[in-house]
Amino acid sequence: MTLQHRQQRVGVFADVQNMYYSAKNMYNSKVNFIEILKEAVGKRALIRAIAYCIKADISDESNFFDRLEKIGFEVKAKDIQIFPGGAKKGDWDIGIAMDMIELAPRLDTLILVSGDGDFVPLIQHLKRAVGCRVEVIAFGRSASSKIKEEADSFFDLDVKKEKFLIPIKKQGKRKNNGENVQDKGKKGSS
Repeated sequence: MTLQHRQQRVGVFADVQNMYYSAKNMYNSKVNFIEILKEAVGKRALIRAIAYCIKADISDESNFFDRLEKIGFEVKAKDIQIFPGGAKKGDWDIGIAMDMIELAPRLDTLILVSGDGDFVPLIQHLKRAVGCRVEVIAFGRSASSKIKEEADSFFDLDVKKEKFLIPIKKQGKRKNNGENVQDKGKKGSS
């Protein structure tokens, strides 16, 4: 059970890549960040919500970032690193940790939206040295067991997965004019 009261100041820190790959690999779906933010905050006072993204030069990327901003996230994005030999890397672990440490004195509860076990030392530090409550929200099936144990509370998105997932649309057959046959009559859907 999550300890909540209206005056509790919360910050939400969403590791978008971690959540994206968990939803895609386990459920072939996208993440419903609107519902995750609502669940994270509840009736508490949201002070900051930050979504950490990697720019991958894919179609609809800027629209996705815009949608995150419209629902209340500050978007921090950086380019994916490409190393000699073609290896790619893109993560925000240090950036997320720094922001959480820097913002902790102004918050009562920090909410990490990620199942990445690399954050366990960060959670320990925030609880021990700073005295903040740390909650974690992630898909339980892909979340580190250590992060589940270390958090003051762990909300498993798998329990209500229909609420927190958006099915990936399948590509329908195309007409000659390029209109999607399956989407005919569904204008304005996304």
